[in-house]
Formats: sequence, structure tokens, C-alpha cells
Amino acid sequence: MAGRTLVVGDIHGGLKAVQQLFGRACVCEQDKIIFLGDYVDGWSESAAVIEWLMELGTKQACIFIKGNHDEWCEDWLRSGQANKTWLQHGGQATAKSYTMVNEADRARHLAFFESLRMFYTDEENRLFIHAGFTSMHGPAHEFHTSNFSWDRTLWETALTMDRRLNANSPLYPKRLKLFSEIFIGHTPTLYFDVTIPMQGCNVWNIDTGAAFTGRLSMMDVDSKFFWQSDPLPELYPNETGRNSR
Repeated sequence: MAGRTLVVGDIHGGLKAVQQLFGRACVCEQDKIIFLGDYVDGWSESAAVIEWLMELGTKQACIFIKGNHDEWCEDWLRSGQANKTWLQHGGQATAKSYTMVNEADRARHLAFFESLRMFYTDEENRLFIHAGFTSMHGPAHEFHTSNFSWDRTLWETALTMDRRLNANSPLYPKRLKLFSEIFIGHTPTLYFDVTIPMQGCNVWNIDTGAAFTGRLSMMDVDSKFFWQSDPLPELYPNETGRNSR
């Protein structure tokens, strides 16, 4: 029996949340899981999240996309030098989670970060990317590849254009015509006072603010049915998560 294709938003060190989601969605080994990045920075279990994801990838089909927080953590594991901005945006909790991780396991985690994809396109021409891209010819032609993990103009464009123009209009943004659907994280829906996955045109935002006061979300990309964890502050009542963007 064919499994589902499921996409997961930004985890940010919330191992309890992703494990809860897998239980609520009754994930099985036949399912294909696409993770949109930002596995670390925020809650206390970043190192444990990476270990859990690595183990999961040995059991079933998984696609792991790289987020901006993953880039920061990768740089730190490689160089030993902590970016000050990273520390202020959840990196301190991540560094603390690695205090009991030995050098051999750190090297394994670094290899995992280095193996992450910048984006993924499936057989249905659906794009999965952490943040966005700016090239009218698609991410494969992007000049500033940092946009993959930082860009917010794709999402802003989709929200602005939603319901304003028919997709056949010559004024319709070319970026949005390149793919049947686009799935992103990076910009918490909480910024728009929304607590569930959002849609703008053919773009779906799955980041429902698990780094802050929100929940972690998982969506079936075909049916658009979604599951959510409990709010992260309830799963980690003695922690504060990320306090800033």
C-alpha cells in the first residue's frame, strides 16, 4: 500500500512536539516525510532532535531541507566559533544541548547538516524549500543562494497576490507559475495572528510558530489535512523558547 507524503514545519529543538505529531498522524514506514528545516534553536532538545531525525532517515523515506538556523549550527559545529546573532536567536539553547554530546557524535551531526538539501522538487512539480527564492527561473538559477533559507519576499508576494489576479494574467508573478505548489517554513504564521498552516496563492506556509508560543504542524500534501502538536510552551513548561525573531 502506498504511503502518504507528509511535510513538517520548523521544529526548533522541540523533540516532544515532533514525536507527538508522529503519534497523532499515525506515521508509518510507508509514509514519505519532508522536513522544511530549522531543526534546532529554541527549545532544549536540539541535539536530540538531530539524533532522532538521523535515526528516522534510516527507517523510511525522508527529505531534509536546510534552514537558516541549521546553517548557523553547522558553522558552529565545524568551527567551534559561535555567531553572536545565532546565540541571541536560540543558539544558546542548542549549544547547551550539545554539552553532553561527544566528539564522534558531533562529527556525525555535522555530516548530517552538510548533507541537507537546499530545496526539493517532487514528481508532481511541488517545491519544498525553507524560505523562498527570487529568480524568475526558479531556485536552480538563484544567484544568492542564501535566499533559500532567508527570503520572505516569495511568501509576501503570494499573500499580496492571493485572489487579486487570475494565474493566467500576464501580471501574475512568474515565480508562482513555476511550480504546481510550494511548501515553505521560516515565517511563523503567528506573525499574521494565525495558528494553523496558511495558504497564499499556491504557496503553503507550514511554520506555525513552534519556536515561540505556537504548535508544530504536519500536513498531508495531497489532502491538505494537517495535524498539530500541543503548544510548545506546554510541552516545555520550564523553558521560554526563542524570545526574538
